[in-house]
Amino acid sequence: MARSEVHPFHDFLQWQVWPGSYKNPPVDGNFPCPDGIALRIDKQTAIVSMGSCFAREIKKVLVQQGYNYIVEERDNPASAHASAAWERTYNSFSMRQIFAYTFDRFTPQLRWWKVPGEDRVQDPYRRIMLYDSLEEAQVDFAAHVAASRRVLKRAEVLILTLGLTEIWEDTEDDSVICLPSGPYPNNGGDMSRYRFRVSRYQENLDNLEYIYSLMAAHNPECKIVITVSPVHLWATFRKDLDVISASCNSKSTLRAVADEFVSKYDNVFYFPAFEMATIYTMLQGKSYFADGKENFHVNRKTVQFIMDHFFKYYNPQ
Repeated sequence: MARSEVHPFHDFLQWQVWPGSYKNPPVDGNFPCPDGIALRIDKQTAIVSMGSCFAREIKKVLVQQGYNYIVEERDNPASAHASAAWERTYNSFSMRQIFAYTFDRFTPQLRWWKVPGEDRVQDPYRRIMLYDSLEEAQVDFAAHVAASRRVLKRAEVLILTLGLTEIWEDTEDDSVICLPSGPYPNNGGDMSRYRFRVSRYQENLDNLEYIYSLMAAHNPECKIVITVSPVHLWATFRKDLDVISASCNSKSTLRAVADEFVSKYDNVFYFPAFEMATIYTMLQGKSYFADGKENFHVNRKTVQFIMDHFFKYYNPQ
């Protein structure tokens, strides 16, 4: 009996074959780059970004390399992580709410948290945003909405970094708080209004679709780059799963969501920061984890490796 070949008539390109397998060259420090990437980003391109902790790393390198990274509300510490005072956005629900209050409507039943025993208020929809009074909060938020709108309308490229799928949701109107942290619960605030749950594939895809619809209406020429953060969950609120498995579930779900989202639109692109850190770096025999107590983060060498490839992908010299 004749022996058949597994793929007798298919000629794979090098980037289609696992590094170091059969006759394919081993890893050499150059992540496989598909041919014909349509997106081009140069130092004049207006770039805007938001997302989880890794989004801050993207911003730092783009600014250091002299790219046209757009920032508003520069004096607000919440802008350290993004192009406006959005703070860190760990889930797609928080992202969706930003686009809702920027271009649509976002009117949660409980808009502000009153810090127990104090006059201060906290914005539960942006990570640990504190104000000395309700009036100060309202004035600042109105200015923030205007800044958010300016940034997103100026963007030529919008980078969204997806972080995790765990959310805390208002039981009365389904709005999602950024994190169950800060002085509100620590000072005796009542968290019984909120429920914890794990969001699923379709919900996260729907959130990205909503964001896309608003950008298409208000800035149709903008290109969108989706990444999945390689920073693992530090802790999980789940009672049925360990933190390592919960982290894997979050990243796997969001990676599948990103793939579906990118496949639907010509102006949406996926950048494999997650794969560069968690797979390719390990194939090189290196660790991508930061040292010390924050070993769930990504170390500086890996961040630089990822961003070097970002420029290789989108601004080849």
